Amino acid sequence: MTDMRAFREAVVAWAAGGPGDPAHQLATRLSVRTVVLLEGPSDAAAVGALAASRGRDLAAEGVCVLPMGGAMSVGRFARLLGPPGLGLRLTGLCDEAERDYYARGWERAGVARQEFFVCAADLEDELIRALGVARVRELVRAQGDLRALRTFLRQPAQRGRTPQQQVRRFLGTKKGRKIHYGRVLVEALGPDGVPAPLDGLLAGL
Repeated sequence: MTDMRAFREAVVAWAAGGPGDPAHQLATRLSVRTVVLLEGPSDAAAVGALAASRGRDLAAEGVCVLPMGGAMSVGRFARLLGPPGLGLRLTGLCDEAERDYYARGWERAGVARQEFFVCAADLEDELIRALGVARVRELVRAQGDLRALRTFLRQPAQRGRTPQQQVRRFLGTKKGRKIHYGRVLVEALGPDGVPAPLDGLLAGL
């Protein structure tokens, strides 16, 4: 885990203009074979939680789950990690609105197979639909956030939104909340209730 974190940090530093040697060395030492490019840390929390629920240690399998800090960075990371750079297999998970960023990033990096998975709106939306709003509210209560949710729902801006939209928006209102609930919602899923994009991503690793 610590070593794979070091690899992620080395790649991020490389993408920001730093040297590439540390990432090259760590990729070799850790036998990294696949990188999962994700928009942010909440997606990484969800992927990690699903892998753990299925008894998998992705780092030990040579899989690096890498949140990029925004989908617009995917082209840069794909060039560094794909055929022009480390030559690793690339996959990922993105929102529908970011599909074109991923497709262009894969193409410009010369990745033969555009193997990434697309959520209808975003991963939170997929998880809320899979669980149902009532179950998500139960989980919010269990996490001690029901009072905050009720306060949020009283805001005038929420009156025209559907219950699903309201809950989805609530998850993004506080720093760290999306990351926390990325794990909580995935852990609450039944074996047959995993959203197709997330299930397909993990099955392909």
